Amino acid sequence: MTSSPTPGLTRFNALDDSEATAELHEVCASSAWGGKLLAQRPFATADSLFAANETAMAELTAADLGEAMAGHAPIGRPKPGDPTSAREQRGMAGASQELRSELLELNLAYQEKFGHVFLICATGATGEFMRDAVKVRIDNPPEREREIARGELVKINRIRLTRLIEEESAA
Repeated sequence: MTSSPTPGLTRFNALDDSEATAELHEVCASSAWGGKLLAQRPFATADSLFAANETAMAELTAADLGEAMAGHAPIGRPKPGDPTSAREQRGMAGASQELRSELLELNLAYQEKFGHVFLICATGATGEFMRDAVKVRIDNPPEREREIARGELVKINRIRLTRLIEEESAA
């Protein structure tokens, strides 16, 4: 357990609300999620920030969750000029054109069925792993898939929050 705030967490706690809101929006596109974390500042430890992330994600409505998911690029197509998106999808960097095409087709089918992008914590995952995950998850009922996506968002947010509080000054 983290016993004291890191310099990055201290910096985050000291931001004015508009600056903190902007940084939280870079972590998660849900304004409700960001508002819940903002209201709990200052965080004494990284663990308390991570716990707030989990609680806030659990409390999001379907619309809030949709807003959060809309902030993510489809797997295999990171947002141009977005280093976070590119870093998180690094596992696709060496993927064959065949795998990229297959993922594009699966992503489109998934999005048509569920109304949002396929969401997975892609950090450290290979293209094949992500493809196989889409193949399995596309058969889920919408309610189950929404909860799996919520869990993936918790993981993604934790990675992004960790990067945020490891930085001593704004990027």
